[in-house]
Amino acid sequence: MSTVSFVWFKRAARVVPLCAVVLASCGGSDSATPNAQSTASGSKPAATGGGGPKAVEIKLTDAGCDPATIKLDAGRTTFTITNAGTGRVSEAEVLSGARILGEKENLVAGLSGSFTLDLQPGQYSLSCPGGTTAATGVVTVGGTAAAASSDPLLEGAVTGYQRYVTTQAKELVTRVQSFVAAVKAGDVEKAKEEFAAARVPYETIEPVAESFGNLDPDIDARVNDVEKGQKWTGFHRIEQALWEKNSTKGLEPIADKLLADVKTLQTKTLSLTYKPDELANGANGLLDEVATSKISGEEDRYSHTDLSDFEANINGAQTTFGLLAPVLRAKDATLANDINTRFDAVQQELATLKQGDAYPSYDTVDDAERKQLSVLVAGLAKPLAKISDALG
Repeated sequence: MSTVSFVWFKRAARVVPLCAVVLASCGGSDSATPNAQSTASGSKPAATGGGGPKAVEIKLTDAGCDPATIKLDAGRTTFTITNAGTGRVSEAEVLSGARILGEKENLVAGLSGSFTLDLQPGQYSLSCPGGTTAATGVVTVGGTAAAASSDPLLEGAVTGYQRYVTTQAKELVTRVQSFVAAVKAGDVEKAKEEFAAARVPYETIEPVAESFGNLDPDIDARVNDVEKGQKWTGFHRIEQALWEKNSTKGLEPIADKLLADVKTLQTKTLSLTYKPDELANGANGLLDEVATSKISGEEDRYSHTDLSDFEANINGAQTTFGLLAPVLRAKDATLANDINTRFDAVQQELATLKQGDAYPSYDTVDDAERKQLSVLVAGLAKPLAKISDALG
C-alpha cells in the first residue's frame, strides 16, 4: 500500500508522485514553537527557536508569497498564513509534485490561518495563486524525519478510517450508478430524487476525494471553479440541467464520465494508508468548509439540497473523531468531552431543520438559522483543530 497524504477543500486538486511525504494536521492553531529557517531573497528567517512543531510565517501580498523560498528541517512544521492586505491573493499551498499537502484559502485581507505538515526531506512547491511575481516558491526540507508512532490505539484509529473510506467509496459507486441510470433514461424526477443521496458518500470522505488529481474538479466542481478552456463535468453540471432546464438532454456523456470518475476514486482509495494527524486534519477541514463557505448555499445552488451535504460532512467528521476519541480521552479527556458535546449540539441543530425525514430546500432556511448553524459548526471546528497537538 502507498502512504499518501490528502488535502481539503481544493476544487482544482492535483496529483503527486508516490513519495515519503505525510500530511500531519491542518487547523486553526497558531501555537507552534519555531525551529526553522526561512529565507526569501535576503529576507530574515521566518521562524527560529526550539521545541514542538517548527513555525513558518507566510504573508500574502500582491506579489504572492512572502517569503517565497523557505528552508527548514524535516518533521512537523506549522505554516501560518496571513493576508497582509492584498485583494489579489487569498490562499497559500504547499505541494509535493502536483499534490497539495496543505493549504489555507479564503483568507481575505486581515485574516490568517494555519496548517501543520509532517515533512520528510525533499523539495516542495509553495503556491500563492494570483500573485504577480511570487505566485510560486520553493520549500526545501533537510535533515532526518523522526520515526512514526507505534501506538496501538492510533493504529486502530487509522485502520478503522481506512475501512470507513473504502466502504464509503464503494457506496458512492452504487448510488451514482442508480443516479446515472435515471439521468440516461431521461427520468428527470427520479434523477432529482436521487441527486442528494448520491452525493452523501462523497461528502463524508471529501478530504480524501479532493486529493486525487483532477478527480475532484471533474466530479464536484461548480461552474465558477472551472478553469478557462476546461470542460465542466460532474454532479453540479448535471444538477444545473436538472433544475434549471428540467431536462437530461445532452447529459449522457457527462453522466457516464461521472460514473467512471467515482469508480476510479474507489479504486484509488484501496491503496491508501493514513497517519493519525491526517484524520484530525480532515475532520476539522470538513467542518471549516461548512462554516465558512458552504453555509452560503454555494454548493448545491440549483437544487438547494445543501443541508444533506452539510449532514454528510458533519457525519464524516464525527465518525473520524469517534475513531480518535479513545486515545484522545486518555490524553485530554476535557477536550474530548468538549468536542463530543459540540457535535451533539450541531446534530441537534440539524435535526430541528428537518421536516419529517427530509431536509427542506436550503433557500427556505433564513439568515438567522444559517448563522446559528454556522456559529455552532465553527465553534466545533475550533476545539477539533486541537486534536493533533493533543495526540502528540
